[in-house]
Amino acid sequence: MGITSSAPSIEWQVQVLTPAVTLEGDLEIPAGARGLVLFAHGSGSSRHSPRNRFVARALHQAGLATLLLDLLTPAEEATDQKTGHLRFDIGLLADRLVGATDWVSQVPVTARLPLGYFGASTGAGAALVAATQRVEQVRAVVSRGGRPDLAGPALDHVSAPTLLIVGGNDMPVIRMNQEALEQLAAREKQLVIVPGATHLFEEPGTLEEVAGLASAWFVRYLIGGSTS
Repeated sequence: MGITSSAPSIEWQVQVLTPAVTLEGDLEIPAGARGLVLFAHGSGSSRHSPRNRFVARALHQAGLATLLLDLLTPAEEATDQKTGHLRFDIGLLADRLVGATDWVSQVPVTARLPLGYFGASTGAGAALVAATQRVEQVRAVVSRGGRPDLAGPALDHVSAPTLLIVGGNDMPVIRMNQEALEQLAAREKQLVIVPGATHLFEEPGTLEEVAGLASAWFVRYLIGGSTS
């Protein structure tokens, strides 16, 4: 798609070429970026999600590039709005994320950046499955209000350091994350429950906490440092 510039603090609208489809994405690389985080949205969300964009801005401040992409095509999105079944097709979403991973490994401005995944809702399950298919590339995974349980048997093969973040008032999802944490094969894994937060982290200060936790995790495992 022709991205060759190394100019600082630039955002591109990109077309991510995967074996099956072309996906729309927003790639932002801050000056001196030392890592890249791919966002996997879920449950009817898209790359325009204000919550994930909030987290992305925090990652930029921590020296990380981000790729927010739609894992479904516009036609698929339209179908999913009616049926709701594609957002739960973890195999399909994981395949798309793997395709995007291969794409960024071939683009000059991102090819050498250590890679992580940030998954929300059903996208978290897809991120964990994809991480088992690109073990050498994916160095860390963070889930926000995610459904890691949807990764199923793949949890036994996840080696990337994994952080699960759940709202304290999101009781069913807390239980799902606790069970998934036990199944995760990763040696470095953690579940953080944000007090007072519901599923979408709409309460004052809760999304800021998510952004801080995610930034610290990615800095530690992609860059090898601390945000403090």
